[in-house]
Amino acid sequence: MKKKVELFVPCCIDQLYPQTAFNTIKVLEHLGVEVHYNPEQTCCGQTAFKNGYWDEAKEIGEKFLRDFSSGLPVVCPSASCVAYIKNYYHKLFFNTGWHLEYRKLRENIYELTDFIVNVLRVNEVGGEFPHKVTYHSACSALREYGLVEEPRILLKNVKGLELVEMEKADQCCGFGGMFSMTFEPISVAMTAQKLSNALATEAEYVVSTEATCLANMDACIKKQGLPIKCLHIADVLAAGL
Repeated sequence: MKKKVELFVPCCIDQLYPQTAFNTIKVLEHLGVEVHYNPEQTCCGQTAFKNGYWDEAKEIGEKFLRDFSSGLPVVCPSASCVAYIKNYYHKLFFNTGWHLEYRKLRENIYELTDFIVNVLRVNEVGGEFPHKVTYHSACSALREYGLVEEPRILLKNVKGLELVEMEKADQCCGFGGMFSMTFEPISVAMTAQKLSNALATEAEYVVSTEATCLANMDACIKKQGLPIKCLHIADVLAAGL
């Protein structure tokens, strides 16, 4: 029997990288998963919450809980959004009518590579990507979700792919949501350092689970004409399938 899941597509991917969402579906279906997509879904509310608009975040969060109330596992190509839901929804919904719904969802929502490795028990998706890549451990993925080895396991098992670790792979890329706007000079310097470390590996691509980090680095790459590209891990895993 096929495993069934709900797909949650974060705002950044929906608006800027829709192909990553399609590739997430491609990877999951290739692994025998039946993917359901609710077209009424919207934001999880992370941006509003982290900028202090808790009333708005609660309203968005209630809609999110309604949209993903089927009881199926929810899979998302972003550890940042999932970590927010797991770690911060309780601040909005503790001791409310949504408390039980939140607790059920918290135990049943997964970042994509975590779901593949730890739920499906798959270490090799089966794609092919004959390129040299380096992996960026995004802050939220690493520190709030706890994602470390899962993306690397999958990347190492992609045919033709050479994974080279950059120095300080866990160092922030300078995005940090509103941080990049509020503290722009510091953010720019952090992005430059991150890309310097990536370039030192002679990799062709910086790969991450977080589209927001990739968008931030990609803007710098294009502005400076750097010889490296950014790619979401779902796009890498889907290559050659």
